[in-house]
Amino acid sequence: MLQFAIVGAVALLALGVGWYMQQRKPDAPSAPVRHVVPEQLDRADFARPDAPWLTAVFTSATCETCAKVWSATELLESDEVATQNVEVGADKALHDRYNITAVPLVVIADSDGVTRASFLGPPSTADLWAKLAELRA
Repeated sequence: MLQFAIVGAVALLALGVGWYMQQRKPDAPSAPVRHVVPEQLDRADFARPDAPWLTAVFTSATCETCAKVWSATELLESDEVATQNVEVGADKALHDRYNITAVPLVVIADSDGVTRASFLGPPSTADLWAKLAELRA
C-alpha cells in the first residue's frame, strides 16, 4: 500500500512539472545589437587637433580587416587631414568614451569635431577617398 502511495505521489509530481513546463512562455527573441557612430568627437582627444579634417579609424589588433582599412586611411594624411588609428588595446578609454562597439569604424570629422561621414565596416579605398574629397570640396 505504501508503494502505491509513493508511485502516486511521484506520478502527480511528474504531471505537475509537465503542466508547468507547458505553461511557460518561451524567452523573447534577442534584439539585434545596434552599433552607433559618434556624432561629435572632441578633437583634443586626437592627433593634430588643429588640422581642418580628422579621419579616425577605430580598430582592434586582432582584426585583419582593420589593418587593411588603416593602411588605406593612413595614406590620406596631409597638412589638411590628420589620421589616427585608435586601436582598442592601446586606446580603450577612447573606445569607451565614444561607445565604440564594432570595428573597423572610420569617422571623418571636421575642425569642430562634428562627424561628417562614417563607415561602419570596411569601406573600399575608392569610397573612403571619394567621401573625403567630396567633404573637402
